[in-house]
Amino acid sequence: MPRTAQAAEMPSFGTLDRDAGNLSRQVAEALREAVRKGDLRPADALPSTRALAAALEVARGTVVEAYEQLIAEGFLESKAGAGTRVALALAEPQPAREPRVASWQAAQTGLPERAEAFARIGREFKPLPPVPFAISVPTGMTAPGDIWRRLGNRLRARGPASPTGYADPQGALALREAIADYVRKSRSVRCEADQVIVTSGTQQGLFLASQVLLGPRDQAWVENPAYRGVTAILESMPYRDAMVRVPVDAEGLDVEAGIRMAPKARVAFVTPSHQYPLGMPLSMARRAALLAWARAVHAWVVEDDYDSELRYEGYPFPALQGLAPDRVVYLGTFSKILFPSLRLGYVVVPPNLVDAFCGARVLVERHPPTADQHVLAAFMTEGHLERHVRKVRNVYAEQRLSLIETLEALLPRELAWIEPGDQGMHLVLWLAARLDDHQIVRRAANEGVAVRAASPMFAAGTARPGLILGFGGFSSAQMKEAAHRLAAVIATVAK
Repeated sequence: MPRTAQAAEMPSFGTLDRDAGNLSRQVAEALREAVRKGDLRPADALPSTRALAAALEVARGTVVEAYEQLIAEGFLESKAGAGTRVALALAEPQPAREPRVASWQAAQTGLPERAEAFARIGREFKPLPPVPFAISVPTGMTAPGDIWRRLGNRLRARGPASPTGYADPQGALALREAIADYVRKSRSVRCEADQVIVTSGTQQGLFLASQVLLGPRDQAWVENPAYRGVTAILESMPYRDAMVRVPVDAEGLDVEAGIRMAPKARVAFVTPSHQYPLGMPLSMARRAALLAWARAVHAWVVEDDYDSELRYEGYPFPALQGLAPDRVVYLGTFSKILFPSLRLGYVVVPPNLVDAFCGARVLVERHPPTADQHVLAAFMTEGHLERHVRKVRNVYAEQRLSLIETLEALLPRELAWIEPGDQGMHLVLWLAARLDDHQIVRRAANEGVAVRAASPMFAAGTARPGLILGFGGFSSAQMKEAAHRLAAVIATVAK
């Protein structure tokens, strides 16, 4: 049956104050208020800009500007042929959902323990809506743009990216050569193309490393706090007790503490250039100590170099791998500097580990998708990536400074304060000890603000409340408005 068109109805706006000026802002605020009050609900269709402008007796451009602002904020969404609607992401969880989940779990008591663990991880890692302050949302000046599209059209049509059969599980040679050249120049990584394995991102690289390097009775050092992606991997493994949470201080991973806690650990998972989530680099003394320990006990160091290109004061720190290419497994990604949906990253491994990583890769997926590998290889070899990184770094530096200034002006230090740092595309906003970061995350979501709680990144008994705020891909105006809403939520919870 053909679909019946749904009429777009509009609640009363009241009266626009024409003497006050800026009618587009008044229209946008009236729409926001209608959403907050529930007069407009997620997925509700809005009138066309022409129809609403006629009803309000304003210029069509006034309504177009209001719609564009609310789309940028995440209140509205627009799709070709489907018109403009209230964003589905604003839907609040229904009270009945939690009992339903609980009853489902009760009815499924026969599930294996690992299945329940994976289910929890799946719920925890659901993506945030693309509104401030979600991490890695490239838009406008931080998206690759026309160059990427032109390369894609050229290479997919009749070039090496055209459809073909099974490919090399290690990845396309052209891309591996481009990556090896890039990391040698930009990160002081010592490698050849045959040591590079293309992955679907850092997460897959961490998973492969855990599968290849850890045995049933081995222990692994993991930073405390740490990226939730690595702790979730180890928690889901049959030998999850192997994870040893090593504290982090102003110099990064406390190597002496790690040696006291687990002197014969098999692997250390670290973020030496930009500790996640706190932001400090691993000091040179700690780097030397970590590598000396790894050599002495024949351990491996897995270096997650997730956003090293984005340093705003001085040059990026050199990779740890360059100091010990025989002991370090180096992980990189294009999600931060290009876009996450590309799903391309890489692992640089010592030569004697190449076959093992390829074998583990084959069991996860036969090989990475071929087409975008060739597009990315051309993007890199033709010099576009280096220019793009410089542009992104400049944009993010301005956005970062603007967000810091806004938050510091809005939030009294006794409620919240920013962790110092000069790199990356996120900030850590610490909260007063009495505040619940999970509660603030939920309330902020209801206000159209996307943040993640910092407390789950700590080991049990050591958690601190805080929020992870991404600033990549959002304008200063968007972030200022979101910061005001977030500050209001924090103040309300504090009361």
